[in-house]
Amino acid sequence: MTAALAAAHSRVAAAPFYFNTSASLLRITQYKANNPSELLDGLQNCPDDSIFQHSIRTLQEHHFIREGFTNDFAHWAASGCNEPMLAEALAEIDVREFTKLAEIRGRFVDAVRRFLDRAPETGERPALTVFHFCASDIVVIPTTFVAHDLREFADGVRGVTVHSLHHHFIEARLRLNLRSNDFSEWLEDLGMKEAADELNRIDIYSATLEDVREQILRIVDRSLI
Repeated sequence: MTAALAAAHSRVAAAPFYFNTSASLLRITQYKANNPSELLDGLQNCPDDSIFQHSIRTLQEHHFIREGFTNDFAHWAASGCNEPMLAEALAEIDVREFTKLAEIRGRFVDAVRRFLDRAPETGERPALTVFHFCASDIVVIPTTFVAHDLREFADGVRGVTVHSLHHHFIEARLRLNLRSNDFSEWLEDLGMKEAADELNRIDIYSATLEDVREQILRIVDRSLI
């Protein structure tokens, strides 16, 4: 263990890390799509909460799936519209690249617009199912886990639910307006920038949230040895 890691290992954080979780109440908005053209219209006009729900929140709802589409828009394009090229274009959008919902919306809009420019005949083709743009009212709830040092932080990561992991590790990127997360921010304040950077490189798409938990713990536990 280097001197820097040893110091971080024994250091008490200037501010404790409070593990929170969140609950959501799903609601259906006025926007819906019966074909790819209406999907484009909905993406341009739906509330920010809908973009969040279908691109960020959905990662929590499908946390146990290792393969498949990364957002609800791509899933509907494939299963509801039978348009695999559109689905792939929507699925390749990585929310980790963005710090604002407006940026994510813009990428989805561009993807659908490019698809329709290449295949205009698909725009009005009726889908097999209707896509309803939904949104969530989210309530943040404290847990009993609080970390004052690295070992307590590891205990917290082990003990919280996957909903708490999603809250701090995925949703936080947009809340902080950073390409980061709550865990990495706290570890960096503790003097563990290398571990913080490693956490930021965890792939949230090819792993379930339980896999993410294990990867976080492996990174943190190495610093505790």
